[in-house]
Order: sequence, then structure tokens, then C-alpha cells
Amino acid sequence: MNQPLSVSTLNNQIKSLLETTFIGVYVQGEISNLTYHSSGHIYFSIKDENSTLSCVMFKGNAQYLKFRLEVGMKILISGSITAYIPRGNYQLMCTKIEPDGQGSLALAFEQLKEKLQKEGLFDLRIKKTLPKYPKNIVIVTSPTGAAIEDMKKVAQNRWPLVNLILIPTLVQGEGSKVNIANSIKKADSLNCDIMIVGRGGGSIEDLWAFNEEIVARAIFEAKTPVISAVGHEVDFLISDFVADVRAATPSNAIEIALPDKNEHLLYLDNLREEFSNRFKRVLFNKEQVVLNYKKYFEQHSLDKKFSFVQKEIDYLKSNFTNSFSQILRQKQNELTQLKNTYEANHPDKKIKDGYVQVSKNNHIISLDSVKINEQITLETTKLSVTCNILDIKQI
Repeated sequence: MNQPLSVSTLNNQIKSLLETTFIGVYVQGEISNLTYHSSGHIYFSIKDENSTLSCVMFKGNAQYLKFRLEVGMKILISGSITAYIPRGNYQLMCTKIEPDGQGSLALAFEQLKEKLQKEGLFDLRIKKTLPKYPKNIVIVTSPTGAAIEDMKKVAQNRWPLVNLILIPTLVQGEGSKVNIANSIKKADSLNCDIMIVGRGGGSIEDLWAFNEEIVARAIFEAKTPVISAVGHEVDFLISDFVADVRAATPSNAIEIALPDKNEHLLYLDNLREEFSNRFKRVLFNKEQVVLNYKKYFEQHSLDKKFSFVQKEIDYLKSNFTNSFSQILRQKQNELTQLKNTYEANHPDKKIKDGYVQVSKNNHIISLDSVKINEQITLETTKLSVTCNILDIKQI
């Protein structure tokens, strides 16, 4: 009869068999019973239509997981089977987990983007405005990359007055996300006008540090306006959504941050020309005003007034002379007419021989009005005869 085995012995034999047989397995399933432990380990189960398998991912591997596991998510697991002797059960120890049908980085990007968006880190209403003429720009990037040289060149050509301050930063690889976050905080403490955070192009893995939550929160908490300038124009990262302004490239970040000296020189030329034209117009208008005043003063000068008064005097004098002459002629004519009338009616010419003037009481009367026994006077130019009427006969 066989010697019976202890439970521990049997479990050890099962453990040895499982762990030597299922060294590397690749399993597909749906997550259930998910627990993120405070120790950093992740405990969960995967299942299909017919069965369930317990899984664990220890902290050492879990820290490299780019996305967050969620119940109901379908995943692909690489790992090995291990047995836990005290409870006599086995589980899948995961070394690598990928989302089924979608890359882990893409999923991690969407998960973090959704999370931060819900928290309001992308809200356009809280975006800070870039100053128009920055004096100091701090740049968080690698001191050896092509990006910093490109930015220096563009800044020199665009606006040489700006002062660029470089915060040397590790922008990819192990520890880069922490280094970038710390550099952002240091840059923010310098009280510069603008902060540029970025690097040149690369693969999604190379750029991944700018998709990390610690970097996103450092950008969000910065008091300095931040321009995110990572990779090329087609690259969109979490830092782009959190930053106040997104630039397509590091060179484009400088173009956004700085005014263009050539545009300002052209503006100054136009301003100078416009000033010159306006000055000429103002000068011409003032000259016309002066000329108008000159004409006005000439028209109202003492000479003009004296000339006008003299003309008035001459006119009055001429008018008086003409009027006086006319009146004189008129009076002369009247006098001549009176003379002629007088001469025509003079008694010497008017009374002929045999004719006398009959008067009574010094009033000339008609001979027809005399009466018998009246006393009348008969006068010529030389004699006056008083007589009585003795008889009156009709002829």
C-alpha cells in the first residue's frame, strides 16, 4: 500500500509541476474582481464564457503598466502559472498586460485624457493669456537636443530682445516624467513671462513622458503661461491639452510666443509714412488757414478801410457835386423861367397905350364890377388917377 502524502507535499509537487510546465503563457480574457492594493500589487481575475482564472501583477511589473485596468476590459496577458501552497490554489503571475485590440499606450492616453478632462484641467476658460512682448522666456527641454538650438535661432531672427532661460531636463527614458515635472516647478519659480515645455520629434514611446499625469498636473499648477511644444505637428499629447497654448513644434512655440520684428519694422515704416502724410496734410490745412486769415486781414486792414472810406467820400462828393449841379441847374432853369415869366408879365410890356389898371381900395378890380358914384383908381406904370363913376353904359 502506498504511503499517503501530506497536503503540503502534494501542493509542493503540484507547484513544481505547474511552474515548470507553464513557464511562459499568453492568455486572453476579461477582467473581473479587480483590486489595486496599497502595496502596489494588482489582484484580479480573468474569465471567459466557461471559467475564471486568478491573476496577480506584482508592484515591480505593475509600475511599468501604461494604462489602468478596469473591470470588463478585455486584455492579453504574458506571464507564468504559480501555486500558492498555504491555500492550495494557483494563479497567473502577470509580467506584461496589453489591451485586447488596442495598444496599451493609446488606451492609457485616452484614459488619462478622459480623467483630466472630467477634472477640468482642459477647460478653456482657465487658460492664461500670453503677454504680447515677453522679456524672459524659460524653456524646459533637453540641453543637447536640436529643439533648443532651433528655438534659439528662431528667437534671434524673430525678436532678439528676448532673454531665453534654459532648464536642462531629461525628456525621455527612466525618470524623465519626474524630472520634467520638477523642471516645470523650478521654471515657474523664476517668474518669467512665458514657459515653453517640450522637445523634438520621436516615437510615441520617446514622447510618452509628456503623456504622464505628474507632468500634466505640474503644467496645470504653474502660474506662468505655458506653451506645450512636443514632437511634430501630428503629435498630440496630454501636455498639449493641459497647457495654455499648444504649438506644433518647438520652433512654432517661439513663433507663437514672440512678436515678429519684421512685421513691427514694416508697421513702423507704414506709421512713419502715415505720420508724414498726416503732417503734410495738417501743414497744408494750417497754411490755408493762415492764407485765409491773411486775406481776411488784408480785406479788413486800415488801408482797405481808408480806401473804402475814401471811395465812399469820393462817391458822396461826386454824388453831391452832381446833385448840387443838378439842383443848381434846376434852380437856374426855374429862375430863368421866373425871369421870363416876370418879364413877360411886366406892366411895361403888359399894359399897352390906352390900357389902365382899375383898382379900388388898392385891390385890382374888373371894370365890370364898378358902380355909379364909386371912387376908383386908374393906374399905369407912370400915373395914378382917382376918379368918380358918373355913368355906366353897355357897349
